Amino acid sequence: MNKVWYLSQINLLEELPMEDLQMIDAMAPMSRVPKGTLIITPDTENVSLYFLKQGRVRLFKVNEDGKQLTIGLLGKGNIFGETETFSTGSGSAYVEAMDDALVCILGKKDFEGLLMKRPQVALKMVSILTQRIRESEEMLENLAFRDVRYRLLYLLSKLAKSFGQPSDGEKSPYTKLDLNLSHQELANMIGATRESVSVTLSQLAKEGIVTTGRKEIAVDLRKAGEIIEER
Repeated sequence: MNKVWYLSQINLLEELPMEDLQMIDAMAPMSRVPKGTLIITPDTENVSLYFLKQGRVRLFKVNEDGKQLTIGLLGKGNIFGETETFSTGSGSAYVEAMDDALVCILGKKDFEGLLMKRPQVALKMVSILTQRIRESEEMLENLAFRDVRYRLLYLLSKLAKSFGQPSDGEKSPYTKLDLNLSHQELANMIGATRESVSVTLSQLAKEGIVTTGRKEIAVDLRKAGEIIEER
């Protein structure tokens, strides 16, 4: 699959004609980003937008105690980054590759030229930003002020809905996370310790809410949802 096809799958660009996609293709170099790479930090100069073609990224902030607070989870087809003209909500956050990713980088001047030529892109940016703000506020509320059990269940449910796939067997109630995450990585995402995540996962498995294997987790979304709603 060529780069133009990947660009056509980006939600911001999906309605653009082939002529514009080919123009962006010429302006936006493509880069491979290994898992764990910090693509953006709060100190990054706001001069580029990133189009996520493959992989998943996590947006997070770090509080005064050094704990990470996840504020966004993005899959392929999404955008992130900042320019002086537009923000996607990642300006004061870290953006980390959750697995090996493929991104295109569009500079400020090229992006502003695109906005001048295609005003509908600016309108779509506003819609994306509005949705991103709502999601960030929801994640902060659920991951910053709750106990570890709730935070872990909320995160696993969010990951399963965004990046999950049915477990083996048509009648299985579980949705398997399409991500290889260690207990330490999960702990980082909810601002907890690895030990507390391991203990909580073990308890959730005993209750039949999750199943676990070697870096493999599946979630019963119905049971998890009932517990989240109760609390």
